[in-house]
Amino acid sequence: MNHLMELHTKEERIQLLSKTVAPFGERVRHLPADAFPYENFKDLQNIGYPALTVPKEDGGAGITVDELVSYQQIIAQADGSTGLSIGWHMGIMKDLGETKPWKENVYKKVVKDVVENGALLNSAATEPATGSPTRGGKPETTAVKKDNGWIITGRKNFTTLSPILTYFIVSASIDGTDDVGNFLVKHDLEGVNVEETWDSIAMRGSGSHDLVLEDVHLDKDALVEITSNQKRKPAGWLLHVPACYLGIAQAAQKDAVAFATSYSPNSIKGTISELPNVKQKMGDLELLLLESEHFLHAIADKWDKAEEEIRNTMGPELGAVKLSVTNKAVRGVDLAMRVVGAQSLKLKNNFERYYRDVRAGLHNPPMDDMTVIQLADKSIREL
Repeated sequence: MNHLMELHTKEERIQLLSKTVAPFGERVRHLPADAFPYENFKDLQNIGYPALTVPKEDGGAGITVDELVSYQQIIAQADGSTGLSIGWHMGIMKDLGETKPWKENVYKKVVKDVVENGALLNSAATEPATGSPTRGGKPETTAVKKDNGWIITGRKNFTTLSPILTYFIVSASIDGTDDVGNFLVKHDLEGVNVEETWDSIAMRGSGSHDLVLEDVHLDKDALVEITSNQKRKPAGWLLHVPACYLGIAQAAQKDAVAFATSYSPNSIKGTISELPNVKQKMGDLELLLLESEHFLHAIADKWDKAEEEIRNTMGPELGAVKLSVTNKAVRGVDLAMRVVGAQSLKLKNNFERYYRDVRAGLHNPPMDDMTVIQLADKSIREL
């Protein structure tokens, strides 16, 4: 199996990645509704994908955000669940490598596992009582100091990739204090269990089950970060989210165009792609995706080239990309299905999966209402 880390150009990596993900969609289509696509992630691990965002000095490829979102679009075109899920790992690894918030010995151990073994990690921050962590709720998961270590107990939901994660970054309230911290929890520890609760109609293959922690004993270094006194900074790596939904809409467009240029009912000469009403929809769809492509990559490129001072001002722009691209993706999938007509509703087609998966983007952070308020405040500040 070829390895992405051995390739030196973006074009070479795109070629290998495209070849690797080609079977993903067909594979997912034949899985039961609640099944997890283990093979998709194994294929990505086999070509070294999880290490691409790790800095070069730590053994990775140190790719830019702009390069990352290009790859995420390719994966999401094959399968949205796989794209969104691996995107969380990729983004968090990039952020950890750039900001280095953890003790070096803990970070180095995790990075070595990612580079050498394709280990995966994700944040476990959402809880039933608090909702999205971006809303500011305090975790009900608790960490109690004991015997020079910690005992952590609680339940997290929406824990994407939970069946195959090696590490969970768990937010917890620290007992006896007002602090909230992030704790690094290995999947194989006693008391760590994944309860298969994921019953969403969208992103079925993301394995976003509940993480249940029952008196899990951790060593003192497991507390990797105190987060309660930190102001949330803009995060360019979160552009993997709109990249995923743009990829889904691009897949829908490809299928719609393929259908329109081949379908020829006996009531017309040629194919339906030559009909004005169909061309109108195809043109509208192309415009939406062009706008999204340019907006996404322009802001990703700006982030990559910006100093920290500029990055700290980019929150409204990053949110605007997510809002614009995901909403356009929802509309884009709808237009693609209108091109195909009633046949787009058949279960044997991919459109039902695109239709379900793309809607999940409306509920990924940052939320549209928060972004709109940020944009309003930005316009007021800059008057």
